[in-house]
Amino acid sequence: MDLERVDTKHAYKLIRERITTLELEPGSVINEQALAEGLEMGLAPVREALKLLAHENLVIITPRHGLYVADVNVPDLEQLSEMRLTLEGLCARLAAQRATADEILILETLRQEQASTPAEDRRRLFDIDHKFHQAIAQAAHNKYLADSLERLFGQSQRLWYLALPKLGFLPGAVEKHLDLVQAIENGDGDEAEAIMRGHVQEFYDNVREVLQNQL
Repeated sequence: MDLERVDTKHAYKLIRERITTLELEPGSVINEQALAEGLEMGLAPVREALKLLAHENLVIITPRHGLYVADVNVPDLEQLSEMRLTLEGLCARLAAQRATADEILILETLRQEQASTPAEDRRRLFDIDHKFHQAIAQAAHNKYLADSLERLFGQSQRLWYLALPKLGFLPGAVEKHLDLVQAIENGDGDEAEAIMRGHVQEFYDNVREVLQNQL
């Protein structure tokens, strides 16, 4: 891999994190030069990274108004929830059919880590939840499905950070994850899909309620 690609990948990771954690706020204008200087990187990899982020709908590029961070709105939330409900449900079903013993052990380890995390450490809980979903995607053994879900995660993370101050439901995911791991271990695809869909739906229902009151 050449140096330019390495720099672009690094810039992509840093800028994506700033967008998903709202350090770069929704709707804000992006100054490429200032962003590159802030990241202590060259302009070329930053520009390439922004193009990649535009494909994920996290950055908007327009001829007239330049670049800006994509806004967040309730209609986008509805479309995103439709996609994740379908794909996450399928992912859980496939994991129940294909997960290896080692992959089930990883899921159980993450579930236990989440259970031992203090309820007030909501960011840590969210990070573990993300890793848990990634592990299920790996256990589904479909790289295209896993890639699609990871791209959608950036949008979901932004919604979560917007709603973070008023969210108090994440610790309840521990029980859902226990049931989900058991369904996957039992090879019960119907049950795994139903639990996953309920888990994702609860997330979006809570976020929707918060966003409707503040957007």
